[in-house]
Amino acid sequence: MTNALDCLDTPSLLLDRQKLKANTRKLLHLLREKSTGVKLRPHCKGVKAPALARLFLAEGGETIEGICVAKTSEAEVMVAAGITDILITTEVIGKNKTGRLMKLAALCPELKVVVDSRTLVENLAGACKEAALPQPLKVLVEINVGQNRTGVEPGEEALHLAQFISQMPELKLVGLQGYEGHLQHLCPTSERERLCREAMEKLTATTKLLTENGLAPSIVTTGGTGTFLTCAATDGVTEVQPGSFALMDTAYTDALAGTYEIALTVLTTVLGVYRDRIVVDAGLKSLSTDMGFARPFKQLPEQGNTVARTLHNLTYTPGGDEHGILKAGQDGTLPDLKPGDRLLLIPSHCDTTLNLYDTLYLTEPGREIEAVPILARGKVQ
Repeated sequence: MTNALDCLDTPSLLLDRQKLKANTRKLLHLLREKSTGVKLRPHCKGVKAPALARLFLAEGGETIEGICVAKTSEAEVMVAAGITDILITTEVIGKNKTGRLMKLAALCPELKVVVDSRTLVENLAGACKEAALPQPLKVLVEINVGQNRTGVEPGEEALHLAQFISQMPELKLVGLQGYEGHLQHLCPTSERERLCREAMEKLTATTKLLTENGLAPSIVTTGGTGTFLTCAATDGVTEVQPGSFALMDTAYTDALAGTYEIALTVLTTVLGVYRDRIVVDAGLKSLSTDMGFARPFKQLPEQGNTVARTLHNLTYTPGGDEHGILKAGQDGTLPDLKPGDRLLLIPSHCDTTLNLYDTLYLTEPGREIEAVPILARGKVQ
């Protein structure tokens, strides 16, 4: 019996189709239990593949409210694949970007963007006017709910910006966005939930203020994989934006205590076995390190052997661009591996690791491996 993965060279990025679907169904179940009517708008800046975005849409049914992407270039890839209800969650500025945005907006009436300053509003309104869009561009005011990255301050400052937008016939104010990204991996869970509730208070108080001034937002969007349940339980929130739940990585696995299954792994090959280390062919070019180092997951079965051994007693560190080094854990012993053996590693951060590859391979027992092009890989504009 030949292992189906034997046909793949290494390093390769693998995605377990069954676990991907199980994670999506688990999240949808939790969301429906926690809230009534709150929609899921999965963030696809991590998966970067239209084929996976379509899987979300198929699994979610009426609970899915389009998708999110981070950049205009990612939106272009999704629109080219036929996905049109898209929220770009990062501000769009600059002649090149706004020109491309106008082309997308002409094709997609449900395209939405975020703004956090009068300058951005004026630039977008001017671009819409020059492009003679057939309908106003939908915009959301981004609120700084504590991440201190982008976003206008909640309350009066947000109201004034919303009022300014309402004066622009080229734009249509449709909602608010607030993202508590700084809380996604915070432990313990009780502290993450407490701080998330504080962040939501800023968002919902601003929603109330706009409503009192005749600018009631139809969309209030927020929440990531680590916080979306708290967000969904907040009155006034209409949709949440988790994305990493579908793939998982070591950072989210630690923070969420195994709520979702590890679906994304990197297949690597043992290059050499030495007295105090095992060297594999996955280094810095194959695994991102912004959230720490990858973890050894399991040894793949050899030909004719259906048993996959776990390798939790090993640690992984990068050994340069092309190499990774595995060392013994607390027991001080290395497993009986040899050059040519193949292992799975769990990325520490799924988004940035996936962006290193052109292709991911969907695996499922009893089915042929499916090569999925990561069409939005490197789309950072």
